[in-house]
Amino acid sequence: MQLRSLLLPLLLFLFVIKGKMAEQGMCSVFAPSCEANSETLYSKVTNPTLNPSCLQDLPGFTRSVFERDHALVTPESQVFSPLPDWINTSGAYLITPAIGAHFVMYLAKMQAGSKSAVPLKDVERFVFVVQGSVALEVGAVYNLNVDSYAYLPPSMEHLIKCDESATIVLFERRYAQIGTDVPELKIGSTDEHPLLETPGEIFELRKLLPTSGPYDFNIHIMDFKPGEYLNVKEVHYNQHGLLLLEGQGIYRLGDKWYPVQAGDVIWMAPFVPQWYCALGKNRTRYLLYKDVNRNPL
Repeated sequence: MQLRSLLLPLLLFLFVIKGKMAEQGMCSVFAPSCEANSETLYSKVTNPTLNPSCLQDLPGFTRSVFERDHALVTPESQVFSPLPDWINTSGAYLITPAIGAHFVMYLAKMQAGSKSAVPLKDVERFVFVVQGSVALEVGAVYNLNVDSYAYLPPSMEHLIKCDESATIVLFERRYAQIGTDVPELKIGSTDEHPLLETPGEIFELRKLLPTSGPYDFNIHIMDFKPGEYLNVKEVHYNQHGLLLLEGQGIYRLGDKWYPVQAGDVIWMAPFVPQWYCALGKNRTRYLLYKDVNRNPL
């Protein structure tokens, strides 16, 4: 009798939540996700399914963490607000110098009629499309769809426009000039780049920018099959900004271990121990910022 009295309220609670979420057209933990059937590339960045929707309304619930040498910023705690000087665009700043980084990483949600602002003087910009499409005006007009990107050298005039809706991730930093060579405009997509050799590792690697000296950072696309992991437990002077585009797994940062999924963002400070293992049934793909080609002094 006592067990029955405990189970009845619990069953009623679960039934009410399930019914309420069904009324609102939301996914729930009791049925296959309403987004699970949407297999568009990177759809889970903007519609994560591993965080049960009911828990997002649980007071105080978040997987986000901020430590001295790393941070995990998960979708339920990404705060969007109007982007300064952009038109009809909301953004969430995920990594900035306030956290200890020397670059900025943010998501921008563009609607019909959206237009970008120009970066500050001497600031370079990298744009990667994760949902929808945008038009890039930089002399000529380029249509950027999902998995397409553009690198804009510092102080290059350009405009990003959107006719419907799109979500883009952007990286910006003050360009570190050395010598007289300067970087060039680069526009492309992930699939255009060949897989690179990764001695001692089993993941697949693509680099979206040239590795030559004028470029002071690169963007890597890294793919892991389920069960694959980093062989090297990395500790290095480079900083990272990471967006999980697909899949799920475990990330070690320092002496902490974090379950992560598509839509999560990670900042890694210099010399923080880092390691990743892919879990689940599908591949992991993540996009990774890495500063390169500059003397640490």
